[in-house]
Amino acid sequence: MNAKKRPVGTLQVSPLCLGGNVFGWTADEPTSFALLDAYADAGGNFIDTADSYSAWVDGNEGGESEAVIGRWLARRGDRDAFVIATKVGRHPELTGLAAPTVKRAAEESLRRLGTDHIDLYYTHFDDESVEVPEIMTALDDLVREGKVREIAVSNITPERLRASLEFSLAAGTARYAAIQPRYNLVSRDSYEGERAALAEEFGLAAIPYPALASGFLTGKYRPGTEVNSARAGGAAQHLATERGRRVLAALDEVAAAHSAAPATVALAWLLSRPTVAAPIASASTLDQLPELLALSDLTLTDAELATLTAAAA
Repeated sequence: MNAKKRPVGTLQVSPLCLGGNVFGWTADEPTSFALLDAYADAGGNFIDTADSYSAWVDGNEGGESEAVIGRWLARRGDRDAFVIATKVGRHPELTGLAAPTVKRAAEESLRRLGTDHIDLYYTHFDDESVEVPEIMTALDDLVREGKVREIAVSNITPERLRASLEFSLAAGTARYAAIQPRYNLVSRDSYEGERAALAEEFGLAAIPYPALASGFLTGKYRPGTEVNSARAGGAAQHLATERGRRVLAALDEVAAAHSAAPATVALAWLLSRPTVAAPIASASTLDQLPELLALSDLTLTDAELATLTAAAA
């Protein structure tokens, strides 16, 4: 995956972001290390996690994914070769975006990652109990201290997003460089429209999740087929919708024309969309990774992109 890097603020990232939500959950540490090594050896440099991953697993406290990545970075010994993105606001012991919470959470993430800086730091979910100036000033402090290189935002209303961007411009503070929206072939509505327009207006790079709709867009979920996966419930729900069935048929058609996997085609569609810099996709096993890495080798025609877009309407 030695494709040309794409800009996210001052950062340069691979066109596929490797999702770390599975580390410490469906991928144990040896498997996580193997996945990270394979991604890096293929030319990938962009790794996404959050301080809350994976607090939902029995026995976990949150931060397990960051800790796995931190130990991998220490073993690998080339920290500056990677763009590490993490998030604040959802750790069970550090919820919300009050300034003291943001600053303490950043210190905890730095400790788990074993690094002196976070490349891309997201607010995971907006906290409307905190005024925009407090959030943006706390993030700006982290940038000024050299603990964060670029800031970003994930789940937020268009109104609060605009207010945050306009505050940064007026106050001269660090400004969001990226947005991580819920966006894929079967979930277009929450991003396309106001959020995408704001991203274009203010020059934000979009880093969509879950790019493969929790595995649905890999094509392994079919009528009458059972899939043994921790995310099977979320993925299989799309089979019940007309849009989901149309998208599967279109993916099959385009994938067959390129002898490619449906997952690769779904990622290529996302990468073609306005404002998108790199979709996020995760793998729990090594045999799932090649379909993701093949993204940079697949070029879809305008007609194929139109077929997919129409199916996902």
